[in-house]
Amino acid sequence: MDLTARRVLVSGVVQGVGFRHHTKLRARELGLAGWVQNLPDGRVEVWVEGSSSVVDELLVWLRRGPPGARVDGCETSEVAPAAFERFEVRR
Repeated sequence: MDLTARRVLVSGVVQGVGFRHHTKLRARELGLAGWVQNLPDGRVEVWVEGSSSVVDELLVWLRRGPPGARVDGCETSEVAPAAFERFEVRR
């Protein structure tokens, strides 16, 4: 499998709207691993890893976000996979 990993910083109205929970559900549906957490500056940080085509599918979803969210930007960088076993919400 072509394992790839991305770190994504999502900005906009992305806290207090279920963004982390919905990201976890979508990532698990896709069979991806990693985590999602709120940042003190109001953004959400996502670390996702899996096959590149499936990671790309989550990146498309992150640019929309769940109902109630307003995504203004997604800053994406390639990172080295850390071999997470599942996707979870970090608090």
